Amino acid sequence: MKRDPIIIIVAAMVVTAMLVFGFHMSRRQSDQARLEGSNLQGKPAPDFELQTPDGKTLHLSDFHGKGVLLNFWATWCVPCKVEMPWFVELQKQYGPQGLQVLGVAMDDANPEDIAKFAKELGVNYPIVIGKEAVGDAYGGIPFLPATFYVGRDGKVVDKIYGLKSRSDIEDDVKKSLAQGQISQAQSQKPSQN
Repeated sequence: MKRDPIIIIVAAMVVTAMLVFGFHMSRRQSDQARLEGSNLQGKPAPDFELQTPDGKTLHLSDFHGKGVLLNFWATWCVPCKVEMPWFVELQKQYGPQGLQVLGVAMDDANPEDIAKFAKELGVNYPIVIGKEAVGDAYGGIPFLPATFYVGRDGKVVDKIYGLKSRSDIEDDVKKSLAQGQISQAQSQKPSQN
């Protein structure tokens, strides 16, 4: 009978040690992913080829010359549901100025459920079905939502993990629209020789 409390205490200590170790390792991996994601700033955004829920193929490079708000999300992600209507508004407001919002669904829902979810939220921008390799190319996507802002020149302007205010998101949209605009204007100037 005296062994029962000892066994319980030892088992509790083992479980606690496993939880602490798991938390530590998870945090290390998240920190590494954040570091890799932060290394993208100012560098070309990794291109990808992904399918829309209806089977069309899209590449990030299809939108070169536009400011891109690249949002990794999931149907179960509550903060994603908060910001997606903002993205709809921003696409309407800044689309004519060259913004392209692009959603990357990172959950295991089937394409029909993803399309239904997007329709219910009134999504007016392309949605593609994400793959782990694409998430890895962007630093591992440690949290959802994860949003990358890509300038017209194809370089990453900023990245955000989690939910930000709509005004902060709009500021990042403006930065992505401005980046690369000068170099585009210069490349369109006729040569004076």
